[in-house]
Amino acid sequence: MALTGCSDNDTKASPSEPSHRPSASSSAPPSSSADVEEAAVLAAYTHSWEAQTEAYAKASSAGTGLKKYTTLRALADIESDLEAMRKAGQVTSGKPAIHPKEPKVTDGEIPKATVEDCVDTTSWTLIDKASKKKVPLPSERLTKYVSTATFEKWGAKWMVTELTAQDQAC
Repeated sequence: MALTGCSDNDTKASPSEPSHRPSASSSAPPSSSADVEEAAVLAAYTHSWEAQTEAYAKASSAGTGLKKYTTLRALADIESDLEAMRKAGQVTSGKPAIHPKEPKVTDGEIPKATVEDCVDTTSWTLIDKASKKKVPLPSERLTKYVSTATFEKWGAKWMVTELTAQDQAC
């Protein structure tokens, strides 16, 4: 489920959105092609979280930018969470914060990138859609955890291929 965070047997990503832009995207203009690619990866990362938060707030990806930033593989995991939320009558409220590190970009026939992040879900809550009340979550749930996003460059744009929440606090 979306906001369960990490527990002993949770390996899937918890969707979230930044409450702020990553610092790398707001710094001085990139000075090399590597800097340009890193900035593009961080922008795609940020946009994907924005779209995810929008989707989780209504338990639907319709009308969000998820398909613009995520591959079918990554989207399938998100859609699974959204379906479970719809069945349970739940949506999210608030926004999580992200704190991505500099991406690791590798060249190749299909360029790839990895972003490690500390996702903070403290201000992002799961609520019952009908009653508007918070849904109780397990007390052992991590509210700040390490998450890894992998990307591939498809043409001129970077696409999220996988999101993985680590069973590790940050």
